[in-house]
Amino acid sequence: MHSTPAPAAGIGWRQPHEAELLQRRPALGFIEVHSENYFAEGGAALAVLARAREAYALSLHGVGLALGSAAGLDAWHLDRLAMLAQRMQPVRVSDHACFARAPQAAGGPVVHGNDLLPLGFNDESLRILCSNVQRVQERLRRPIGVENLAAYLGWADDTLAEPQFFNELARRTGCWLLLDLNNIAVNALNAGLDPLAEGRAWVDALDARQVGEIHLAGYDDSGDIVVDDHGSRVHPPVWQLYAHAVRRLGPVPTLIEWDTDLPALDVLLEEAARADALQRQEAGL
Repeated sequence: MHSTPAPAAGIGWRQPHEAELLQRRPALGFIEVHSENYFAEGGAALAVLARAREAYALSLHGVGLALGSAAGLDAWHLDRLAMLAQRMQPVRVSDHACFARAPQAAGGPVVHGNDLLPLGFNDESLRILCSNVQRVQERLRRPIGVENLAAYLGWADDTLAEPQFFNELARRTGCWLLLDLNNIAVNALNAGLDPLAEGRAWVDALDARQVGEIHLAGYDDSGDIVVDDHGSRVHPPVWQLYAHAVRRLGPVPTLIEWDTDLPALDVLLEEAARADALQRQEAGL
């Protein structure tokens, strides 16, 4: 008799669902939080997260390291992240391949733009990103994950294909890739391309050994551009791309991202269960 594999999919830990999750304790592969929301040294939010950590594996996903910034990292931010990781012992720590830190004028003080601004895919951007990733990994004493962006502009001096850029980043630093399939689909749609064909080619170009987590989410395609808003169920093209990714990569911890217009908890659990079922089907488990 074959036993059912343990769940691999997780959901975001969000305040409106905290009490219900702690009471019901549904089976989940992990929970994920935005690291910056827990940088305080104490308080109710951190205390509740500590209780959640007793029930679930925890993934810390940041939005503020600005790993691709030529101005370097913010030491205070890195110290707080290190303290949180030491306290919570997460199974994974990740952030984005982006920049957000720069001086407003040459020689001026560095400011944080509070956005995930896209990098150029070239040797100089790669060098800066590698240097900053190495610094974080040395401070945390662990490999970190780096996520590909939904980007609404590009750079004229790109010389590397995006998957090649991430393959080289992982090779040089030992980091792993947080593969956001929704971001790939959004970028393809905004470029007027077939999201499934583009996404398959993107996934096929990756070094499969480097992918440590997958993100799935919804997008808003009601306007002139497609927006990665994390405010709805996963769209059909992203599910199709996910099936291809599982066939190519094997089972990978997968997060259902839902950050705006939060639904009832059961909706998130349904999406996570669908991801688990698809993993079992495509991976032959």
